[in-house]
Amino acid sequence: MNILFLHGLESPLTIDKKNILEKYGNVFAPDLNYKSNPNMIQFLYDEYQNQSIDVIIGSSMGGFAGFYLSKLLKLPALLFNPALPYHATEQNIPNTEIVHQHLIQFVLGLQDETIKAEDNLSYILNFVPRANDIRIHLLKDLAHRIPITVFESEVNLFFKK
Repeated sequence: MNILFLHGLESPLTIDKKNILEKYGNVFAPDLNYKSNPNMIQFLYDEYQNQSIDVIIGSSMGGFAGFYLSKLLKLPALLFNPALPYHATEQNIPNTEIVHQHLIQFVLGLQDETIKAEDNLSYILNFVPRANDIRIHLLKDLAHRIPITVFESEVNLFFKK
């Protein structure tokens, strides 16, 4: 299995989290500069469309990019506090009117002050087609940063689907 991990703004994948993901397959974790590339989603699509990626995992801005990339590549996705309703950098979104049947699992922290869970929920309810297989995990004590224990638990749940 090939896993594409998309980090948030200036927060690359840690060794501990990479080790968790490597239990499930090969991990691709590109170093992304969202601020300097307003076409990051298209760039990622062009880069990975022929690389046999099986799953996309993203956090914050990487969750934003991962959401749209999962639609373009028709892949399941695990998204931690994705910046769907707003994002810190300008990003062009390619035509993603695509609806796929793969799982999209959202992990939203109710203590997140950076990306409010209620804003993400509103976005999901209004803009994610009901044809998608969607799971939403609301974690009452989770803030924006994802502790290793939460990361491991959610990754395990995702892969057990």
